Amino acid sequence: MNQELEQYLQMFIDHRKEQWPEWLGMAEFAYNNKVHAGTKMSPFQANHGQNPRMGFELRKKERYEGAERFAERMKNVQEEAKVALQKAQEEMKRYADRERREVEEYRVGNLVLFSTVEVEISGVTFQGR
Repeated sequence: MNQELEQYLQMFIDHRKEQWPEWLGMAEFAYNNKVHAGTKMSPFQANHGQNPRMGFELRKKERYEGAERFAERMKNVQEEAKVALQKAQEEMKRYADRERREVEEYRVGNLVLFSTVEVEISGVTFQGR
């Protein structure tokens, strides 16, 4: 989520990065209105049962739902989102497990060899000793 918001903000702020607070609300709205791969719905849909009106849709000529029907529909939407997230989590685990190797177990007294090459992981530089 942070990477998506960062990319969005980079497209709309000036080179001095002074305008990002002005665009943060719009970035949040865009993120919450986007259909997510894990849930197959937007966060607005999952939390409120519908996406917000954007101002250009035609209004439906129907009565508002009763509170009980709305609550039941919201329960169903949240259950669908939960199932979709669980499925996505299982797929990610299956993929990670496929790539996983057995880890060697080291004990006190074992001889090990460290590299003297610097390695960068997530922005942190490690140097072997």
